[in-house]
Amino acid sequence: MEDVNKLKPSFLSSDESLAVHAGERLGREIVTNSIRTPAVSTTTYFYKNSSELIDSKEKRIVSQEYILHRLTICYVCFQPTLIDASDIAGLQAIVNNHEVSMFFTESPTNPFLRCVDIKLVSEICHKRGTLVCIDGTIATPLNQKALALGADLVIQSATKYIGGHNDVLAGCISGSMKLVSEIRIMHNLLGGTLSPKAAYLLIWGIKTMHLRVKQQNSTTLRMARVLEAHPKVFYTPSVSLSAISGRKLMLPLLLPRATTGRVYYPGLPSHPEHHIAKRKMTYFGGLVTFETTIKFIDSLKIPYIATSFGGCESFVDQPAARNWDVPRDERLKYGLKDNLVRFSFGVEDFDDLKADILQALDTIPTKTSLYSHQNGVVSDKN
Repeated sequence: MEDVNKLKPSFLSSDESLAVHAGERLGREIVTNSIRTPAVSTTTYFYKNSSELIDSKEKRIVSQEYILHRLTICYVCFQPTLIDASDIAGLQAIVNNHEVSMFFTESPTNPFLRCVDIKLVSEICHKRGTLVCIDGTIATPLNQKALALGADLVIQSATKYIGGHNDVLAGCISGSMKLVSEIRIMHNLLGGTLSPKAAYLLIWGIKTMHLRVKQQNSTTLRMARVLEAHPKVFYTPSVSLSAISGRKLMLPLLLPRATTGRVYYPGLPSHPEHHIAKRKMTYFGGLVTFETTIKFIDSLKIPYIATSFGGCESFVDQPAARNWDVPRDERLKYGLKDNLVRFSFGVEDFDDLKADILQALDTIPTKTSLYSHQNGVVSDKN
């Protein structure tokens, strides 16, 4: 963290000014090579053979297959262990009883926006020499300072809020000079270098990041409150599983989804980690996930139906449709119901977005919409 602070120009004290000028003024005297392929270079090639990785994500089957099979077999042969990061006692046990190289998680997670106590997790891991890597893409560098909370590395998909215009594919890694230098060695071998145009677009987008994120923070919090109070946004009781058959897990696996409330947003008091989000985040981000009927998405007029997020335009998508290749019964185990909606708010006017969302909800029949808590299916019967 000290190494990073030394690179900041003394005349740029605020995040807002740094975002506007850092890509140019910071680079005039110091070459940092700070733009690089994030997740691959950080988490895949940092390990020696037989190392262990603790991964805390949303436990979706696609993510598990990616970690357990593709990386393990094809590249470095490390042994990953999937856990629920809210299970602090379980985390402590596995770190104490095994040589663990790194703990990796998103915070907030996608799509249920669960939040990890980064400070507490870092303290537990560092006592045993375990590195902590946080994917802070959803939070943005403005809303969450994971390095200051104790994380060793932070990765960001710069494609999202940092670029902010849905026109570039990029990523970045932040951390101490020592760690980033080790990753840079593999980066030089693997490639993943941005084109000059992509680098230009990224620097161009960073200039307005604080303005965009500020608007998105405000709109999303206000809209989450509206959605939580709306009678046509459904509630589902939570379910926990003690294990997932066919997976070698070193701990019982608990589903990382909200146990209270029907709208998943860390800025709402109903969110299970609202108390953590208030401590570690300045604002709560531009994503909200909620449950309603499938008809809702098709009735919206402003947002694009797309899988990305963080741009100037609002995006909406259906996680179950995005994971179409995963068997439905498997999706339901992880909370990915057919009626789950993820909404990424852009910088459009709040009143316009609110009116569009409310009119889309109005298309859902009040008395004829039936919801099955057992299987998460929504059906409209006339």
